[in-house]
Amino acid sequence: MAAVVSRGRRRRAMGEINMVPFIDVMLVLLIIFMVSAPLITTGMVELPSVGKAAQKPEKVIEIVVGTDERFKLRVNGGDPQPVNFNQLAARVKQLQDGNAQVPVVISADKAVKYEQVVKAMDTLQRNGVQRVGLAVRQGG
Repeated sequence: MAAVVSRGRRRRAMGEINMVPFIDVMLVLLIIFMVSAPLITTGMVELPSVGKAAQKPEKVIEIVVGTDERFKLRVNGGDPQPVNFNQLAARVKQLQDGNAQVPVVISADKAVKYEQVVKAMDTLQRNGVQRVGLAVRQGG
């Protein structure tokens, strides 16, 4: 609302904005944010830690994903055998010989798309392979 200034006979409107209500609102918002900021909990992510196993499993099935995104199967560190993605779960189940406790480890080159690794894990878990893990290199 414009203020009216009177000088002599002519009345004219003053075209200035009254800043006092604006400053009051800003100070109230500042106080609200200062009070509520310590109450907001930050999103902390608890990452799992990697430990060493007490004993090495007697049989390990390793799925190797190369930079060409082709899959190979390796049993107990032997020679990798190429396998089609559609046959991956069936071959792993065959190599487990009915023992669901045989661990399956997925090793992938760091240049491989993460999507390929997730697709392999998803396919294995949908087909009843319970112990699926990722191979990592320790250290920096």
